[in-house]
Parts: sequence; structure tokens; C-alpha cells
Amino acid sequence: MLAVMDWKPIRAVLSAWSWLVFGISVILWLPMVALVRLVTMPFDKGAYAAGYLFRKVVMPNGWLNPLWRFTTSGDLPDDMRHPYVVVANHESFVDMVLLSHLPTEMKYLSKIEILKIPVLGQLMRLSRDIPLVRGDAKSGIAALKIAQERLDQKTSVLIFPEGSRSKTGELREFSAGAFKLAIEGGHPILPLAIYGTRDCLEKHSWLQSRANAEVRVLEPIPTEGLTRRDLDQLRTQTRDAIIAGREQLRREHGDAPPTDEGIGENELAG
Repeated sequence: MLAVMDWKPIRAVLSAWSWLVFGISVILWLPMVALVRLVTMPFDKGAYAAGYLFRKVVMPNGWLNPLWRFTTSGDLPDDMRHPYVVVANHESFVDMVLLSHLPTEMKYLSKIEILKIPVLGQLMRLSRDIPLVRGDAKSGIAALKIAQERLDQKTSVLIFPEGSRSKTGELREFSAGAFKLAIEGGHPILPLAIYGTRDCLEKHSWLQSRANAEVRVLEPIPTEGLTRRDLDQLRTQTRDAIIAGREQLRREHGDAPPTDEGIGENELAG
């Protein structure tokens, strides 16, 4: 049965079915999220409830899509409203689908193109996700300011400091924005290691592939007492933790190590 699912015509049918389920779910979720946002707006400035509901839009697809298997591991902090600057590696658009399986809410720093997608973009705006024009320094500064507002409203913020995924599968260098935000606000870093979402979609295609993807919650990294002088060390410590976490996931999944090496130029301003 698994071999049959690798046959391209079968994958095309299953992919079409999966995107249809996702599209219908997004349409059905819009009025529900809008209603929750309207009702909770007076006492939930950070749109935590609306955002939590929005992330669950991926669940029907997860139940009905035989090609993708998503798992989560590790332990989230007891109180994600502390809040945290959440930092994750970036493998694919599907990262956001995988991360939505975590039982918490956090605001995503997302490229503006995603927020312009009809209905999906409206859901992200209702959930108060943060738009970013990639490669625009002014947009990067504005996005970090909005991120600080979300943190002040006791909602954790998720940032992909690579900006965009590398062509080789190796981690790009991390931009400084997330770590400036954490140090200046005294917020701990919560690293997440993502593995397997790169295999969920064919490159430059809508066709889905059979894949097992996992996100692992790693140990939080405190920032109390740190200053701008500690930024590089914090950035390196976080990146090293994610590299080690992803390597551990690779071994557990029984995959061979990557053959290509090299790191692309970072495209995220800030």
C-alpha cells in the first residue's frame, strides 16, 4: 500500500484531495475565528483565543491526508503566556502546518505573501500574526516592534531566523532580530527543531509526497541579565541547540545524513 502511494498519479489524486480538504477547512474556519475574535476582543488584546482556534484549521487535513504523518515531541513550558521568543529552523511552507499541532498559541512572523492569500491571510490577520516584507530593513524593524507588542500582551512569538530555507538542507546563518527582541525584553528563547517537512512537497510543485515530519521542543534558554554584547553568543547557542536537535531527529527517523553542505545568504532583515 505504501509503495502504491508513491506512484505519481496516486499522489496527484491524494494531493488534490488534501488541498481540497484544506481549502474547505479554511473557508469554514473564517467565520468561527472572526466570531471568537469579536467576542474576546475586549479582554484578549493579543487574540490568543482566536489564534489558538485558527491553528487547528490543519487538523482535518491531518486526519484525512494519508501522505503526511506529523508528530510532536519534547515538553512545552508550563506557561507559554510567560511569554517566549520561539525560534525554529525553516524547511518548508509546511512548517506552519506541523507547528500548529503543538498544543499552544504563538504569533507567527510571516512573509507578507502568505498573508495576501485569500481567506488564509484574513485568518492570519484575525489571529494577529505579524507581516514581514522579506529583504526590506524597514519592514524588519516594524515587524519586530509589532512582535514586542504581542509579547507585551502575554503571547509568545515565533520567528524563523533563517528567513528562507537553504537549498542544501543545512541551516542558514541566523539573523539577529529574534535575539535582540529576547534580550531587550528579557524574554527567554524557546528553540524548536523541525525535521521532515522538506520532504512533504515536491520542489516548485503542488504535489505532495509521503513524509514523516516532527517538531521537537528543546530546552528554553534564559536571557535574564544579558545585554547586546551577549547577542552573538545567544544566537550561536540557539542555533547549535537546533542543529543538535535536528540531528537527533534525523537519527531517530533512520535517515542518512545530507550529502551537500553549505549555507546560503540570509534574507531576513533585522
